[in-house]
Amino acid sequence: MRISAVALTFTTATLVRTSQAFVSPNVRVFGATARGLDSSMAVTQADLDGAQEMIDDIILEKNCNPFFVRLAWHDSGTYDVNVKGEWPAAGGAIGSIRFDPEINHGANAGLSGALKLLEPVKNAYPDVSYADIFQMASARGIELAGGPKIDMKYGRVDASSADQCATEGNLPDAEPGEGGMYGGCKEMEDKTAAGHLRKVFYRMGLNDEDIVALSGAHTFGRAYKDRSGLGAEKTKFTDGSKQTRADGSEAKYTPGGSPWTERWLVFDNSYFTTVPDPDADPELLKLSTDRTVFEDEAFKPYAEKFRDSEEEFFKSYAASHKKLSELGSKFEPVE
Repeated sequence: MRISAVALTFTTATLVRTSQAFVSPNVRVFGATARGLDSSMAVTQADLDGAQEMIDDIILEKNCNPFFVRLAWHDSGTYDVNVKGEWPAAGGAIGSIRFDPEINHGANAGLSGALKLLEPVKNAYPDVSYADIFQMASARGIELAGGPKIDMKYGRVDASSADQCATEGNLPDAEPGEGGMYGGCKEMEDKTAAGHLRKVFYRMGLNDEDIVALSGAHTFGRAYKDRSGLGAEKTKFTDGSKQTRADGSEAKYTPGGSPWTERWLVFDNSYFTTVPDPDADPELLKLSTDRTVFEDEAFKPYAEKFRDSEEEFFKSYAASHKKLSELGSKFEPVE
């Protein structure tokens, strides 16, 4: 399980299309037209506006905000600031998650469903890159859930083949594996949650404030046992009982999974008020990588600041999300 901590929450499905995009015995291919695989496309502002409108409609119909956040983060979170080779050797927000083998990495379990939900957007606006669609869906998911508006930049160029996929094991673990070590590959291994998070996020070029702010995205979404190995089959908050959106309207959802907060379709600072609360409902998740933001001496001041001020959390979160969304990206002008 990986950003499973940010990711940990969302839903699943499958898809298929052509042999040029990701292919696997268990996964179908996401929108791989010849034009869609072109890595250098001129996109217009009208295209981006149209794609955003479609994405908003999908989010409001499906309540899949957290799902899209996970997809975008798992695409961009592969970035390695230490790799100096020709783009896109360092990974990042390049749309490579749509290809096999990357979509079939263990950390990406279920994310083929997010690709399927976004396929109509690509079909309608083929000049908008996959990388832009994924990152746009994430940012819109945050804002429509009541979170901050993120100053997004668009015009990303896509990875063009499976040869440009990231290696497996470079996303965060939420709990230690066998032998008590966190980390999916040797370079990211550490005996402590804080040490492991630093190895992963420092490799991306991010810092302690970014780590804590981005951890706060667990304020919404769910962890699923069949994807991350974490959480319950369902809880009193995910058993089909009423959940509301940020605007107070009732949200339909498929029961199942474990949330970090009671109102898990709303983006606020509840994560930071729930994690340190000894009286929080025991059915809410508190993973090792969650607890460490209040236990580690360098993380703790940020966690306490975000607990005490949603405004401060939103300010830091918006800046960190923007950074993450641009890691490894190559941009072309928007017309």
